[in-house]
Amino acid sequence: MAYRWKNDLTHADVTPKAAWLNRRQIMAGAAGLGAGFGAASIAGSASAQDALEPNPLEDITSYNNFYEFGTGKEDPMRYADQMEISPWSITVDGLCDNPGEYSLGELTEGLTTEERIYRFRCVEAWSMVVPWNGIELGDVLAKLGPKPEAKFVAFETTVQPENMPGVRRNVIPFPYVEGLRMDEAMHPLAMLATGLYGEPMPKQNGAPIRLVVPWKYGFKSIKSIVRISFVEEQPPATWNIINPNEYGFYSNVNPLHSHPRWSQESERVIGGGLFSSRQPTLMFNGYSEVAPLYEDMDLDVYF
Repeated sequence: MAYRWKNDLTHADVTPKAAWLNRRQIMAGAAGLGAGFGAASIAGSASAQDALEPNPLEDITSYNNFYEFGTGKEDPMRYADQMEISPWSITVDGLCDNPGEYSLGELTEGLTTEERIYRFRCVEAWSMVVPWNGIELGDVLAKLGPKPEAKFVAFETTVQPENMPGVRRNVIPFPYVEGLRMDEAMHPLAMLATGLYGEPMPKQNGAPIRLVVPWKYGFKSIKSIVRISFVEEQPPATWNIINPNEYGFYSNVNPLHSHPRWSQESERVIGGGLFSSRQPTLMFNGYSEVAPLYEDMDLDVYF
């Protein structure tokens, strides 16, 4: 790789764990004031975090999008314990040198686990700063040996109908799928996370392994991955399939490209207090180092 990732955030910027895990109460209060919101993401600065008041620990993991458990924000917390995550296997297939069935340990063996503090910006116009633990996605992909003709990487979430009420109700097409262009996937910022706040990944947040792409809206960071496929053509992505006019394949954080139903120019920082002012949204969520990936693209067309 050309360079390794370097962090511009510290623990002083981190959204308190209780606030990250208790977004439901915060956002419900903001919605009552008539604020418009979208999907899931992070952003913040030390000054923006100074006034945070952590929520009670018992309220953790109570606001999340994980449609396999239902469309309600509380559904993942309510039902995620039913999901089986051990043993866990990931199918690797397509245009690569080392396809096969991998356990989580086999997939990550020999690779460095590190903490990365990233901004997280939701398409619903709220943001946080989260300390993830995991490995660089590009290191995993290099280990799997993508062939030159592989232009994209596709991901798939587990489907466990007996454990997932949302799957049984078929609330959206399952399995949930996502994808990245190969150069995006190999960028040092992209990671596979296995934990957050120094602890193993909670089930409702995508245990045991999920994607984190900090310059994109949160729904691109697919949870509970069971398949990685190397493909030549652009793969399907769930929200792009459901509503392509609102959710593009790339879904880069872009304050200049509004969602059809709300502006993306600003965001509310979770944990900043109910009456805190909104802050401007940064292009690529502040990760300007990815800009060269898109220098030949019209980001209003390829959103």
